[in-house]
Amino acid sequence: MRRLIFEPEHEQFRDTVRRFFQKEVAPHAERWREQGHVDRSIYRRAGEAGLLLTWAGEKYGGAGIEDFRFEQIIIEENIRHGEIGFYINLHSNLVAPYVAGLGTEAQKDRILPGCVSGDIVLAIAMTEPGAGSDQSGMSTRAELKGDHWILNGSKTYISNGQLAHLVIVAARTVPDRKHGIGLFLVEAGMPGFERGKRLKKMGLDAQDTSELFFNDVAVPAANVLGNPEEGFHYLTRFLAGERLVAAIGSMAGAQTAFDLTLDFVLERRAFGRPIGSFQKSRFAMAQMRAELDAIQTFVDQCTMLYIRKELSGDDAAKCKLLSSELEGRVTDACVQLHGGAGYMEEYRVSRLYRDARVSRIFAGSTEIMKEIIGRGLGLDERKLK
Repeated sequence: MRRLIFEPEHEQFRDTVRRFFQKEVAPHAERWREQGHVDRSIYRRAGEAGLLLTWAGEKYGGAGIEDFRFEQIIIEENIRHGEIGFYINLHSNLVAPYVAGLGTEAQKDRILPGCVSGDIVLAIAMTEPGAGSDQSGMSTRAELKGDHWILNGSKTYISNGQLAHLVIVAARTVPDRKHGIGLFLVEAGMPGFERGKRLKKMGLDAQDTSELFFNDVAVPAANVLGNPEEGFHYLTRFLAGERLVAAIGSMAGAQTAFDLTLDFVLERRAFGRPIGSFQKSRFAMAQMRAELDAIQTFVDQCTMLYIRKELSGDDAAKCKLLSSELEGRVTDACVQLHGGAGYMEEYRVSRLYRDARVSRIFAGSTEIMKEIIGRGLGLDERKLK
């Protein structure tokens, strides 16, 4: 179905982006999956192509494009024609906005140019072994000592944990206040900052996920983002955008699996005819096509709301819930339609299936999304008792 949110300039941009991922990313994808991370140099290549932080102002080396649809296209084309483990979306759309939105002019001048060029790779560290979606359970601590904050604790499941030059670390700054959290810019090479092992995962083989450890790390006061006691509210402020980015990725993954499967069922034959000609296959493909078109339309609508700064937390949760659940259903059905071939690593649908499973967990699990939506309806158990 034609997507009405895009203009001719968007489609021209899409063609350019697609060629970049086909040429610069896809040929290396298998090697990256085997080594467990992408090469740092791909960030510089993307920076040279103008694909990092397209929204950043010209003073930082960016294009100053405020239209988020261009970032949406980059996310979609990377998944369709590049490598999902190249976490360009995390770098440009999840972490860098914290620096741009909360940073001082000095912090932005120091950090953003490197992010635009790809010389600085970003990560954000919130999750801990004992605290996932519930940030109030965070145990990592930061204590002010003179003109430095002393950081102690550990984080886990950190995307870009091995590659990152700069990590935004969330830490508790007010021990007796549930939401008293600060955000700290921790740079590679700071004494006491150590990277643990790269964690092995079910999917996303080329995306490095790591443990991070902070042992008496002295973080200068100049490396604090915003108010050191308001980090929880900052995290909440950026969640809608994070969930929209996740939804865009889920839809791109589901659409890719569908496209591969359509080609497969048209070509693969059983009992003397293409398997796509059997009613069960035909009905399965038809159901997926209808759902993909319907939910893609909703995701695109949320993109337009986001551009207008009108995307609510409830709508972002709906968007993330529906798209991630659909991605799971579609990739599962596509593996089934591939038959035994769908279980083989050489077929991309197998990898898409594995990659999709985490979509219902990260950026807020399915259960958390339902809780947010339910509370928005006034169905809050704390208030209804």
